[in-house]
Amino acid sequence: MATVRQRIAGRSLTSGAKLPSIRGFAATLKVSASTVVEAYERLVAEGVIHSRPGSGFYVANQMAPLSLSEIGPKLDREVDPFWVSRQSLATGDDSMKPGCGWLPASWMPESGIRKALRSLSRAEGTVLGDYGSPLGLPPLRQLIVRRMAERGIECSPDQVMLTESGTQAMDLLCRMLLEPGDTVLVDDPCYFNFQALLRAHRARMISVPYTASGPDTERLAVVLAEHRPRLYLTNSAIHNPTGAILSPVVAHRVLKLADQFGLTIIEDDIFADFERSPAPRLAAFDGLDRVIHIGSFSKTLSASARCGFVAARPELIESLIDLKIATSFGGGRLTAELVLSVLSDGGYRKHMDGLRSRLARAMSDVAARLKAIGIVPWLEPQAGMFLWCRLPDGLDAADVARAALERGVVLAPGNAFSLSQSATNYMRFNVSQTLSDHTFQVLQVTLRSARKSGG
Repeated sequence: MATVRQRIAGRSLTSGAKLPSIRGFAATLKVSASTVVEAYERLVAEGVIHSRPGSGFYVANQMAPLSLSEIGPKLDREVDPFWVSRQSLATGDDSMKPGCGWLPASWMPESGIRKALRSLSRAEGTVLGDYGSPLGLPPLRQLIVRRMAERGIECSPDQVMLTESGTQAMDLLCRMLLEPGDTVLVDDPCYFNFQALLRAHRARMISVPYTASGPDTERLAVVLAEHRPRLYLTNSAIHNPTGAILSPVVAHRVLKLADQFGLTIIEDDIFADFERSPAPRLAAFDGLDRVIHIGSFSKTLSASARCGFVAARPELIESLIDLKIATSFGGGRLTAELVLSVLSDGGYRKHMDGLRSRLARAMSDVAARLKAIGIVPWLEPQAGMFLWCRLPDGLDAADVARAALERGVVLAPGNAFSLSQSATNYMRFNVSQTLSDHTFQVLQVTLRSARKSGG
């Protein structure tokens, strides 16, 4: 009964769909046929399904609302991607959030934002009250093109469309390029909201192991040949959660495989401004042929002022404009003007220079303190805010996260990032949010408690 409900909630069984035969379902679940008969009869009594004599059992016409948490493997609610995000977003400022994916507000360019807001308060009425164009504010798109060129990505402003965030950019692309049931490739581990978003689009996910220099290309070739995915979602500059950087050799191999198997790649580059020197980008090697490049400013400018972008082939941008009008109408002009003002001011580059140095110090300090209590970084990243770490042998990161949550500390256990659920004893730490003594005291207590309970 739970399996049928889960499939209905996840929309793998839709209204009016025929359920598996009693004998076939019994074989799949490795139970007796009488057990399936009883389950189906109880579901009929509840009105979830109905019987057609001589034909079989079918999903009832009235369906429950889509429940994303029911799609895919059922995880402990405290530590699945949705719960990590909910806790990080909903807890107060006094809570410790080593598992969240953003900088503390005090690390953001507050003076630059206030200066931009003062300037905008004197802007003409159309800036304050009108819709923006669907493509987005032209001067900001031109600035984004110049910034991408610094990273080797060549395109024109007409190939860039502004969005409300990197997540909205990804959502629009999935709406445009996917049908329910399509196969999509992700890294293992990968940013957990990739999985959440793909569940919402009812995609079938497969994964490929991620190494210190990019995806495992031998495994990638096998997966592409076997499953023929429509899309590949990845980071290639600073990878989330590992902090790894794509090597040129791996990038070349990935693009050759993409061409061979007709694969479209969506490259998420929202951590670009954390770099000291540009890492290889798939979009730079590819020239925005098979690669779609997205970014945003929530990690380095403001998570409150939502603004992102998509860079792609002209024909894709044309289709995205229509889709954006259908789903959100005009662009957010006021936010775009704010972002343009902050990025155009010389203070932003100065702020980022200081922020990169501050993160480097935090990375070194947090890595040393984690090692001292037996938590070992998988690698020490060249830039960014994340450390992907292995816990002491025998410990389950979900158990540690659950215990820490009871003490007011939000952690991000490894299996929230792993489609294959192979990161049981890994955890991602945001170094900017892991500097307090209290966080390390809680970690020590929870580790000690987990060891005593036998993991």
